[in-house]
Amino acid sequence: MPEKSLNDIPRSVREQFDKGRSAVSANNLDYAINLFNGVLVKEPGFLACREALRQAQVKKAGAGTGSFLRKVIGTASSSPMLAKAQIQIRSNPLDAIATCEQILNSDPRNTRAHRTLADAALAAELPKTAVASLEFLRSLDSKDKGTGLALADAYVQVGDTFRAEAVLAELTTTYPDDPDLAKRHKNMAAKHTLNEKGYEQLASGKGSFRDVLKDKDEALTLEQAAKSKQSEDSTTRLIHELEGRMQQEPRNLKLARDIAELCVQIRHYDQALGYYQYILTQEGGADATIEKAVTDIALKRFDQSIEALDSAAPDYEAQKTQIAADRLAFLVADTERRAQKYPTDLHIRFELGVLYFEAGKLTEAIQEFQRAQAHQNRRIAAMNYLGQCFARGGKLEMAARKLAEAIKEKPLFDDEKKDLVYNYGNVLSLLGRREEAVKQFELIYQDDIGYRDVQKRVDDFYASGGASA
Repeated sequence: MPEKSLNDIPRSVREQFDKGRSAVSANNLDYAINLFNGVLVKEPGFLACREALRQAQVKKAGAGTGSFLRKVIGTASSSPMLAKAQIQIRSNPLDAIATCEQILNSDPRNTRAHRTLADAALAAELPKTAVASLEFLRSLDSKDKGTGLALADAYVQVGDTFRAEAVLAELTTTYPDDPDLAKRHKNMAAKHTLNEKGYEQLASGKGSFRDVLKDKDEALTLEQAAKSKQSEDSTTRLIHELEGRMQQEPRNLKLARDIAELCVQIRHYDQALGYYQYILTQEGGADATIEKAVTDIALKRFDQSIEALDSAAPDYEAQKTQIAADRLAFLVADTERRAQKYPTDLHIRFELGVLYFEAGKLTEAIQEFQRAQAHQNRRIAAMNYLGQCFARGGKLEMAARKLAEAIKEKPLFDDEKKDLVYNYGNVLSLLGRREEAVKQFELIYQDDIGYRDVQKRVDDFYASGGASA
């Protein structure tokens, strides 16, 4: 059974999937999980839905209570449902996957459920689904030989010999005295080289030397990818070292925060969320900076969804626009929640104002920016946005006064002041005060002729004898 992208899914099922994503944005996690499970019953190869389900499961589990080891490492319980799933693999692997998902609905870090799901996915010829669960297991213990070998095999099935070779290389470092592992790594390295260079197709008569001779740009890209992988491996090793310390110092929240930040760097978002949730639990659930970090992870996942889209698909732009709209809706809702929880945090007020401004909610934006003016480090920026809000709302005189006030308070002629002066010039132009407007553009012209369109506006003014700007 081939795995499917969003484009391969029937409209009715896709609509159910979209409802699930909306439910996640509204934090209605139980409903979202039910919807996603229903979609996967109909389309078990719909990988994006399974990823969304896993994120909802982890988010729901993170909102509850539990020990540190359960939240971060997972559980190895011998559930009767696991035994049932293992039996189902032989008769109907899709049923086994569904059974594993029932376990993960309440315990998304259950290591045995993930391994059983991976085995069932491979039996059902869903290698990408297997990769997702095996990657999760490897993020918990990169030294586990069985998981590493299974992941390498799964990578080969999806055609990713680069990652397969990288996993085997790390295992070889961990187990230097294992000759079978060393041989396997050597063979995989050779296979990866053949795939990259195109020699296999050449030998079969399907390729050409032109395919083999890569240009310098591609060679540079491969070199950068290798360096990136080395950096990721170093970060992974550091995470494992810090986790070892964490077991000895479970109350060291600074250490937990460092691990979470490192996990984010290598896109191990579920693991990062586990540590952030642990910190919130220990601190009593009130830490604006960590809540912001959790929000940032959610946004990165939206960005990942866009990156994963097929740019050649006929509805690529529509999909991209929908995800971007979902991202903005999530961000607005989350920032509103944080503003209610931390009503005196003026930085959050400023963030919310910017989001309202981008969404065209001018009245709401004005209210937030007026509050944010009291923030020492955001005062000028808040005044700049207020001027733009007034201008968009047709209150040009008010906009001019606010922008002029902000300009007076900003002595340094940096990029922020250039933006203020430019916006002020625009408002003066709309008011018909053309000569005054051009004087503003000239201030920027004298300092940075390449800033936006100031050169054209100043040149047009003088070319017309001062008649327009």
